Amino acid sequence: MSDQSPTAHMAGKQYYIVDTRLKDGVAPERMMEVLQEHLDYQVSLEKNGTMFAAGPVDGEDGNRVGGMIVYRAENFAAARKIADGDPMHAKGIRDYTIKKWTVNEGGISIRINYSDRTAEFE
Repeated sequence: MSDQSPTAHMAGKQYYIVDTRLKDGVAPERMMEVLQEHLDYQVSLEKNGTMFAAGPVDGEDGNRVGGMIVYRAENFAAARKIADGDPMHAKGIRDYTIKKWTVNEGGISIRINYSDRTAEFE
């Protein structure tokens, strides 16, 4: 019997998931007024390597229920500082919660086509 954990060989990469939702009483039009600032902030996080992934979240009925953002951060405090910098949160339009996510299983496939300089991923 091994003394090693069954997950010891797995990735064990830690990320922080931000579940972001429109604050009660805030009109969706207000969110649209800040959308470009929010997207600019998100792209800056993507470019500097802080963001792993982000995008809108829809319910089974197809209606938008919020958004999810996944950060690379050292701890909850660092993730909260990043989330607080998002104009949607800083301007009181959206509320959020943070959870730590440890990625052990899964994968990503990337195809790079030299001929037309395109890339695909799944």
